[in-house]
Amino acid sequence: MSEDKEQEIPGMNLDNKYSKNKDLIPENQEKMKQELDKTKKEIEKLKTFILKKYPFTQSLSILPPASIKYFIEEEEVPKETEKYVHLFMVIPEENFKEAKKIQEEIVKQIDELKQKIWLHIKSPEDLWEICLDSKFELIGAIAMSFPLHDTGILGALRVAEIHKSLVLQKFEKYVVSYVIAGSLVRGEAVPTSDVDVFIIINDTDVKRMPRLELKERLRAMIYQYVAEASAYAGVKNKLSPQVYLLTDFWESVKDAHPVIFTFIRDGIPIYDRGTFMPWKSLLKMGKLKPSPEAIDMFMSMGDKTVKRVKSALLDVVVNEIFWGVTTPSQALLMLYGLPPPTPKHGLVTEMNKIFVEKEKMLEKRYINILEKVVEIWRDYEHEKIKEISGTEVDKLLKDSEDYIKRLKELREQIEKRAQEKTIEQIYQDVFSILKSMLGNKSQEKIIEEFEDKFVKKAKFAPQHLRILKDIVHARTEFKKGKSDSHKVDEARKNASILINDLIEYNQRCELISKNSEKKKE
Repeated sequence: MSEDKEQEIPGMNLDNKYSKNKDLIPENQEKMKQELDKTKKEIEKLKTFILKKYPFTQSLSILPPASIKYFIEEEEVPKETEKYVHLFMVIPEENFKEAKKIQEEIVKQIDELKQKIWLHIKSPEDLWEICLDSKFELIGAIAMSFPLHDTGILGALRVAEIHKSLVLQKFEKYVVSYVIAGSLVRGEAVPTSDVDVFIIINDTDVKRMPRLELKERLRAMIYQYVAEASAYAGVKNKLSPQVYLLTDFWESVKDAHPVIFTFIRDGIPIYDRGTFMPWKSLLKMGKLKPSPEAIDMFMSMGDKTVKRVKSALLDVVVNEIFWGVTTPSQALLMLYGLPPPTPKHGLVTEMNKIFVEKEKMLEKRYINILEKVVEIWRDYEHEKIKEISGTEVDKLLKDSEDYIKRLKELREQIEKRAQEKTIEQIYQDVFSILKSMLGNKSQEKIIEEFEDKFVKKAKFAPQHLRILKDIVHARTEFKKGKSDSHKVDEARKNASILINDLIEYNQRCELISKNSEKKKE
C-alpha cells in the first residue's frame, strides 16, 4: 500500500483544529503546523523502525479518530487516549505469542519520540473474532484506517467494507448477510488477490416481482458497485461477489450441500442480521446434518461421475477423433481433384483406391487406422458400443496423430505431383506451338531461332523470350527438386501470355496467307 511521506495523517488536520478555536492567532497557527509536520516525521520514523525490526508485519495503519470510541467502549483502551494517534498493527498468528514483547519494544520507541501514540497489536484471527462477535462498527473502523504499510489484508478488507456500505446504503432491507471468504480469511491475501464475498438476499417477503427477477436486479446493482468500491479503496484487489437468495441458500443448507457447508464453516461476516451466525454456530455444534436423501444424492454423484467420464471418453472418439481424421482425408481427395465421399460411406474405399492402389502414395497401415475410427463411429451410431476404455482411446489418439501427420506429408506429395504435371504441361504446350512454327528441333535450337527470327525482328517482344527461358528454367529447377508452388504458379501465368500471343501470331500468318492466295486466284 502507499508509503508516501507527504500523505496526511488522520486526526492531524490543521484546519479542523483551527475551526474548533476561533481565538487562535497566526503565531499559534504556525506553531500547530510545525507540530503537525513534526508528528508526521515521527510517525514515519516509527513506521521505519517497526518494519525493520518486525518485517513479518502484515499491516500498519492509523485508526480514524471517530472510531476510537468503539475501542474505548470495548474497554480495550483508557478513555484519556481519545485524543491520541492510535496505531493499529496486524501480525501473523505464529508471531503473536511475542506480541507482549513487541508491544513493549515499540512503546519504548514511542516514549523516545515523546508523541501521544497508542498501539494496538492484533492477529488476523483477532480481526475475524471481532466479526464473529458481530462488532461490525469495530471491524469497519479497522478496515477504513489510514494505511502506512499493507501486505494485502488491510486493502482487501477495506474494499469489501466500502462495497458493503454502498450495497447497504442502496437496499439494506434486502441484505441479511455480507460475508467474506477465500484467501483473505485463509491469511493468504496479497495486494492483487481476489476478494471473495457472499451476499445473501432476503426474498421471503417479495410480492411485487418474481424472486429470480429480484435476484437479477440486485445482483446487477451489486456488481455495479464493484468498480466504485475498488476506486474508493485505492487497491488492486478485485472484488468477486456471489449473490444468493435466502430461500435457495436455506435449501442448500437443508440438503447439506458441501459447498455451502464449507462457506458457512470458513466464512466471516462483516454484516449479519441474525442469519449467518446462527447457521455457523449450529454447524460448529454438529446440529446441521444432511438428510438421508441428501447423503444418497451425494453418494450417487460418484456413480454418475464414472458414467459421465465413460460417456465423455466415447464422445471424444465420436466427435473429436472421428471428424479430426475424416475431414482432412476428404480435403486431400478434393485436392486430388475428386468430389469427397461421405465419411461413413466410401471414404475408406476411395482413400485406399486412389492413394494406395492407384498412386501408391500412401501405406496400407494408414488406411487401417482410418477404417478403425470409422468402424467405431458406426458401432456407436448403431448403439453397439456404450463405452470405450482409456487404453483404447490412448491408442486411437496415438494412431490418429500418426495418421494426420502422414496426411500432411501426403498433401505435399499431391501438390508436388500436381505442380509437376502443371510445369510439364506448360512446357509441352509452348514448345508444341514453337515446333509448328520452327520445325521439330532441339530445345536450345528452338530458343535460338525464336530469338533470331522473331524477337530481333520485332515480331515478338523481349518479354516473350524471357518468359520462354523462365519456363525452361522452372522445369529444370523442378526436376532438381528446387522449385516451389509460387514459382510454378508464376510460370503458369506468364506461359499463358506467351501461348496466347503465339496463337494470335499464327492466326495472323494464316489469315495473311489465305488473303494472298485469294489475290492470286
